Amino acid sequence: MTNDAASSLLVRADGSVGHLTLDRPRAINAVDRGMILGIAEALDRWERDADVQVILLDGAGERGFCAGGDVRGLREQVLSGDAVAAMAFFRDEYTVNARIAEYPKPVVVFADGITMGGGIGLAGHAAVRIVTERSALAMPETRIGFTPDVGGSWLLAHAPGRLGEYLGLTGATMDAADAIYAGFADHFVPSDRLGDLHHALVTRADPQTPTEIALLFDETPAEAGLAAARDWIDDAFAADTAVEIVSRLRARPEPMATAAADTIEELSPTGVAVTLAAIRSARALPGLRAALAQEYALVEWFATTQPDLVEGIRAQIVDKDRTPRWVPASLAEVAPGIGAEALAHTPAVPLWS
Repeated sequence: MTNDAASSLLVRADGSVGHLTLDRPRAINAVDRGMILGIAEALDRWERDADVQVILLDGAGERGFCAGGDVRGLREQVLSGDAVAAMAFFRDEYTVNARIAEYPKPVVVFADGITMGGGIGLAGHAAVRIVTERSALAMPETRIGFTPDVGGSWLLAHAPGRLGEYLGLTGATMDAADAIYAGFADHFVPSDRLGDLHHALVTRADPQTPTEIALLFDETPAEAGLAAARDWIDDAFAADTAVEIVSRLRARPEPMATAAADTIEELSPTGVAVTLAAIRSARALPGLRAALAQEYALVEWFATTQPDLVEGIRAQIVDKDRTPRWVPASLAEVAPGIGAEALAHTPAVPLWS
């Protein structure tokens, strides 16, 4: 394992459970390349280890499982013109996202607390996805002039109705009930029972499978707010363009619809338009790998052609003034074919060889 990974990723075997813990609690376990490579190395080793039957992935500290990826580093690479280094990180990260989805042994993830962006890429494709009363899940990339990636477009595309468009365009946060309803999680387990669930996974007396074990601790969360909001979400977000979506939202009587319109108009117009196109395109793709390849091409398109990405990271993460200067500044100014243009981009190096 690399030294970087060793300092930020705890890797050990608990009986038949291969246990990975993201260990950057001060950064809410945001993943860097060393951590991604460490996860990949452990998964490769445990796949060949007959004694390891289940993989458990969680995060250190109580603030969250994973707040995302190292977007500060991405901004620095883009500003320095080093797109090659930036794309190398995404290749490694997306490979791990696909690896988790396809892993021959069950992967269990405790998405306790904040789980956003890159955290969704690690948690959202696992076999058994656990959320708690502290969970807060989101794909908030439009806030930084970007588009949902790490397989997020695939999850959004397969959420009920038009929830994918709503969650992707607004970056709205889901609690445990919403995450289960939208297809981002499987089981609700109170945070104070996670230790017991971990112990049960290690001992595995009866029942045997991780899903059956998780069901022993599964409790019914409150009704999903997203379920109650489906009428106005499905109506407004079925519109053809982001401009029309905002218009429909403003015509609705629900205060949440107005709030969604306000949010969309504050976010990167280019990011919103491309996200809408990407989610709808992902619905027609054959699987996660195809969605990841589409996202990978979009990453390069944003990084090499769009000023909103570095500006959004500056405003939200670096200077934290929350006053990004988007170019163009409004949805009305976005070129009508921007989504198709972005989706047509061919990356210099393909994701899958």
